[in-house]
Amino acid sequence: MSQAVKPQRVVVGLSGGVDSAVSAWLLKQQGHEVVGIFMKNWEDDDDSEYCSSNIDFVDAAAVADVIGIEIEHVNFASEYKDRVFAEFLREYQAGRTPNPDVLCNAEIKFKAFLDHAMRLGAERIATGHYARVREQGKQVQLLKGLDPSKDQSYFLHRLNQSQLARTWFPVGELRKTQVRQIATDIGLPNARKKDSTGICFIGERPFREFLSRYISHEPGPIKDDRGRVIGRHVGLSFYTLGQRQGLGIGGVKEKGAQRGGGEHLPWFVAHKDIERNTLYAVQGHGHPWLLAPALCAQDLSWVAGHAPVGDRPMNLGAKTRYRQVDSACRLLGDAEDSLVLEFEQAQWAVTPGQSAVLYDGEVCLGGGVIAQALQTETVGV
Repeated sequence: MSQAVKPQRVVVGLSGGVDSAVSAWLLKQQGHEVVGIFMKNWEDDDDSEYCSSNIDFVDAAAVADVIGIEIEHVNFASEYKDRVFAEFLREYQAGRTPNPDVLCNAEIKFKAFLDHAMRLGAERIATGHYARVREQGKQVQLLKGLDPSKDQSYFLHRLNQSQLARTWFPVGELRKTQVRQIATDIGLPNARKKDSTGICFIGERPFREFLSRYISHEPGPIKDDRGRVIGRHVGLSFYTLGQRQGLGIGGVKEKGAQRGGGEHLPWFVAHKDIERNTLYAVQGHGHPWLLAPALCAQDLSWVAGHAPVGDRPMNLGAKTRYRQVDSACRLLGDAEDSLVLEFEQAQWAVTPGQSAVLYDGEVCLGGGVIAQALQTETVGV
């Protein structure tokens, strides 16, 4: 949103963090009528040491006071529990590893929040995400944020044309260091506040402790790539592919190991056998079981409203997890109900439940939920 636009009524999602605070200030400086909304998305354990929503609201209110805008506290906890948390639990129970931030953006921040803002007479909404929007003819494109280390387009890839057409990302044009400096220069009380990590309903509490309250779990064997039992797991839902910590297994000596130092190589989760309630772990970051040259994704969502069509570009990039550099790949199939991505270089720990997000340069095209990792012979190309 670098070009000058006529003043509009903009509702900004104020989270209590510095990014949304600076977003609100930038919009007000541009002459817009700015209203802040603090979204409360979780109520369970809200008074515990792990969930900071009360502190965050105090910070958001202090920011609104400094900027000189109104702020409203809106409770979306019911919508969040129905649309995001319930799906989160279903996925974990099925042995997959979901990304609730992706679903939260599509269902809460850019649906429930957007609808509420429109009822308040807003013409636009704005958030502190590091991403950009660009009008290209009759289409609205979702672009990466200019700070590559903070780009959040991965989490926004399920947004549609209607949502993006009414959304601004003011800090998407800036680097994080610039945002911090602006906050300091204008005296925002949260200028040095640490960035939040994870999702509120887990916070800093031990993940297993939290998840065990909501889903059933049954202990079972941990086996290596030879089928030897090397330990016990506490329930498949508590593990994700590529996980290294918390496996509770020591060094199993690899007689005659060709890779060298086999007994000292770290263990990684490589596979979950749901039917047999068995967890498989392998030694070494480069073990073949951890590498996948292709993947299949379902539950697709395309920013343009349809899959890439016509002369399909062959040099797309894709991320199979956040904070990953784009990996060169080919998009196979019609990409309407499902897609297959074949990568130039095998991807590490491709995890069912996570999102595979496609890019054409800086343009985020959309993506889908990873259903399974594929070997080359499975792809059929």
